[in-house]
Amino acid sequence: MSTRSKLLQMTEGLELPPAVQVPSPARATTVPAMPGMSTGMPLPPAAPGLSPRTGPGQMLEVRTKILGLESELAKANEKVQELEAVPQTRRLDPALVIPTGWANRHADAFKSAEFERLKADIQLSGGNVQAISVRPLAGEVGKFEIVFGHRRHRACLELGLHVLATVETSPISDLELFAAMDRENRERADLSPFEQGAMYRRALDAGLYPSNRRLAEALGVSHTWVANVLSVADLPAPVLDCFRTPLEVQHRHAKAISEALERDRKAVLRRAEKLRHATSKLGPGAVVEALVSSESPATKAAPQPVKVGDIRVGSWSRDAAGRLNIQLNADAVPDAKLERILTSISQALESDS
Repeated sequence: MSTRSKLLQMTEGLELPPAVQVPSPARATTVPAMPGMSTGMPLPPAAPGLSPRTGPGQMLEVRTKILGLESELAKANEKVQELEAVPQTRRLDPALVIPTGWANRHADAFKSAEFERLKADIQLSGGNVQAISVRPLAGEVGKFEIVFGHRRHRACLELGLHVLATVETSPISDLELFAAMDRENRERADLSPFEQGAMYRRALDAGLYPSNRRLAEALGVSHTWVANVLSVADLPAPVLDCFRTPLEVQHRHAKAISEALERDRKAVLRRAEKLRHATSKLGPGAVVEALVSSESPATKAAPQPVKVGDIRVGSWSRDAAGRLNIQLNADAVPDAKLERILTSISQALESDS
């Protein structure tokens, strides 16, 4: 039995003794006059609040102190719990942090010039200034799962730097993680339509949300926006492979291709199979044209390089109507040379006539 329990048992049913009558300070007791004295000498008033130091009284005093200490301890515990609930920001070994299963970054996002600029900024600063968000990894002590900030984590990992992270100490569900990651990326305007659509498609396929509309309502975005990015992510793989990277596919491209698929799906996929294996990839506009055109890409001449010496400065090709299309890089056609280039073309055409 604890000390507290013993004290409570020993003092149970005890009552305070009757109050001792103490003379009021205003009515001080006087000592009778001694022979030769005209008046009596007053006694000092008794100190208020004093009571006999009995055993039961001491036990009650101890009990009161114990209850007071317990109250203070409860308040201290509440304060500790409040502090523990506040997310902690600290530097972590990036090798102990893994991407979430809802990660929305395509592999090409880590090969872009933009990502290289991000890495350079982080290296210059000696680490990421804006913290990523992580949650403890279930079943893995000392390891964490990214809530958002995959590119910053990847940059620190490649640079061999610790990553500044806010550790979510309160439990965070998959739904909360997904919503936080989506909100952070949309606020930064950071994802391509394909990445955003692929992220939504995974959530829908996994049953995180029962429908497109419920997903839109939960995330606070328009149903049209969800439909647009899903139209990009839902393009057939052979079609996406025709582009240099799916990150460059926009909704307008997906809309045109989807309409062509509805008209003649087999024809579009046949064109895609031929186009995806081309040695040089076309720009997104040219890919869409090749896929939706009734003219098979096989009947069109492949673009040929335009060179100055050994340096490629552009390309040329003929369309189905036999027209010659010449594309020159912007740096190869400065304003000072434009007139001479056009004159040379005119002279060449005249000499052949």
